[in-house]
Amino acid sequence: MDLVPALQEPLRRPLKSVLGPATAKVMAEHLGLHTVGDLLHHYPRKYEERGRLTHLADLPMDEHVTVVAQVADARLHTFASSRAPRGKGQRLEVTITDGSGRLQLVFFGNGVHKPHKDLLPGTRAMFAGKVSVFNRKLQLAHPAYELLQGDDGESVESFAGALIPLYPATAKMESWKIAKAVQTVLPDARDAVDPLPEALRAGRGLLPLPEALLKIHRPHTKADIADAQARLKWDEAFVLQVALARRRHADAQLPAVPRVPRPDGLLAAFDDRLPFTLTEGQRKVSREIFTDLAADHPMHRLLQGEVGSGKTMVALRAMLAVVDAGGQAAMLAPTEVLAQQHHRSITEMMGELAEGGMLGGSEHATKVVLLTGSMGAAARRQALLDLVTGEAGIVIGTHALIEDKVQFHDLGLVVVDEQHRFGVEQRDALRGKGKQPPHLLVMTATPIPRTVAMTVFGDLETSVLDQLPAGRSPIASHVVPAADKPHFLARAWERVREEVAKGHQAYVVCPRIGDEEDDPKKAAKKSPDADATADRRPPLAVLDVADQLAKGPLQGLRVEVLHGRMAPDDKDAVMRRFAAGDTDVLVATTVIEVGVNVPNATVMVITDADRFGVSQLHQLRGRVGRGSAPGLCLLVTEMPEASAARQRLNAVAATLDGFELSRIDLEQRREGDVLGQAQSGARSSLRVLAVIEDEEIIAEAREEATAVVAADPELTGLPGLRTALDALLDDDKEQYLEKG
Repeated sequence: MDLVPALQEPLRRPLKSVLGPATAKVMAEHLGLHTVGDLLHHYPRKYEERGRLTHLADLPMDEHVTVVAQVADARLHTFASSRAPRGKGQRLEVTITDGSGRLQLVFFGNGVHKPHKDLLPGTRAMFAGKVSVFNRKLQLAHPAYELLQGDDGESVESFAGALIPLYPATAKMESWKIAKAVQTVLPDARDAVDPLPEALRAGRGLLPLPEALLKIHRPHTKADIADAQARLKWDEAFVLQVALARRRHADAQLPAVPRVPRPDGLLAAFDDRLPFTLTEGQRKVSREIFTDLAADHPMHRLLQGEVGSGKTMVALRAMLAVVDAGGQAAMLAPTEVLAQQHHRSITEMMGELAEGGMLGGSEHATKVVLLTGSMGAAARRQALLDLVTGEAGIVIGTHALIEDKVQFHDLGLVVVDEQHRFGVEQRDALRGKGKQPPHLLVMTATPIPRTVAMTVFGDLETSVLDQLPAGRSPIASHVVPAADKPHFLARAWERVREEVAKGHQAYVVCPRIGDEEDDPKKAAKKSPDADATADRRPPLAVLDVADQLAKGPLQGLRVEVLHGRMAPDDKDAVMRRFAAGDTDVLVATTVIEVGVNVPNATVMVITDADRFGVSQLHQLRGRVGRGSAPGLCLLVTEMPEASAARQRLNAVAATLDGFELSRIDLEQRREGDVLGQAQSGARSSLRVLAVIEDEEIIAEAREEATAVVAADPELTGLPGLRTALDALLDDDKEQYLEKG
């Protein structure tokens, strides 16, 4: 993309030329801010009114906070200390208040002199530090502070304004230091080039960009903040949707081989042998996919569906249609266990249709091969040969499929399972193996709210499977509070024994493996919840739990373990025994999270359930209730009733609606986790746009962006928009959008 040179200044100036090398270095390392434009787009996270104090009662533990409060009391204590000069040390204790709560500040040693002079009762200031507990009271030890009243009224006024902006900050760069840096570069906001087409901006009554930047950083009223945010949300939504619309437009120009199945071919033979009827949802989505496959440009479709909604069946029918039309299909799975599981279930569903070139194979049959990194040399050689000659119509594999040695005869369709597990480069490498770009079907069992689908997967058309196939049973979910009510946990193991006595099987899921490579301290800190603290006990481990269960509450049952560090052949053998009913209880890590299908498994116990995310718990739960018997999922936790972790588990237990849970999950996470990190590892470009709350803006921006790109794909008439694309989408993310 050619940038217009005149538009590159002054917002592209490096911060070190404006703020000095030391400040610029901290801003780059700790906040990811490199240019004047980066700093101007680092918006306040909230605002404090000068006449109103913050709520000290709601401070989060172990987090770096900025508060505005008034000094209520300050006392200097002297105590005996062998380390201090003349054997006496000093400690300054300052109590600050906001009317709703009190907070203690503590300063020691040489650090007491300045605050002792500054922090007199009645003084108001901003304080920043890490919240800790001492003697059962919240405190900030050696906080940084900035006075908000006193002799220097003029500089406070220019620094704070009527509303005090509080910026996303770090221990190395407090909010007020960022505010002062912003004050330095704010005049440059006048030169910000507007990315929105004038007709769009005027038509929606949005502020010009320079005015929006001034008002977001230095508002005089709450209306200023609202107007600025409304404008800046549109920037983020529109620029991102333009990038995605350009991607869709470019894809539509690419050539692809249309793949139309023969009326009496492999697909028809497969449909004839199905022992059940497809759901209306499966038929509808299949029609959408077959229409795409028949086109002369590549399909780019996202297939999302509830756990157990039959996505694999829809994907298999698409692969058979492509094989029917003379092409090959590749399915990319994130783990060897899942690749093996898909291979096993697909060959079972196809029967003799998967035995192409073999005795007993049907006349329409093709060959279905598995390709993983740990296969033996002979099996691997044969699989590679079957692919390059076209003998194999379908290949299922892990990232081993992407290696240079793997060559296809005529790759027509790539199916990516659990897309969020794959990097862009991996997906792109597989797509590059076709003579012409192959059609692409991306599947996810993690339901995605519509706005996220438009934002993260905005270059893909979306199909949704929201019906469960007939014969699927409901899953009851319950939270088991192990710490409050230990007898509930004992009852959970009894329920497992009862299900096994009925001829069924069970899963027990643990957060870690438990061998010597695990570091318990690290594991203890991996909890997704802010309630977790470093002094919690380490997460329960597969190897320990399996041993305890086999010797204790599940004694006499056939218990086996499954985890990611086992040899692939061992993993496959364990899954085969479990699928065949030779194992009663499988104690596993989240390696069973997706794709594992054993209809006879009816109960799952998830230990330390609070250490898993909402979507992950929903995925795991979907492994039971896959047959005619009802499923049961028990979420075991030691977290207290009032904790956020328990609320999250209660939400999972209360609904089986994955779309509702995905909204809950998203609301509990930062927006930056939504966009980018799963896709590209890049820092999110979303700063004020909230993908759940701002659904209307995103939908409208998508429409506007599509129209703009259709009229001017290269954006030649909109140089400001081209510059914004370059600035907002850093190199990594642009690469993601380029490759899709």
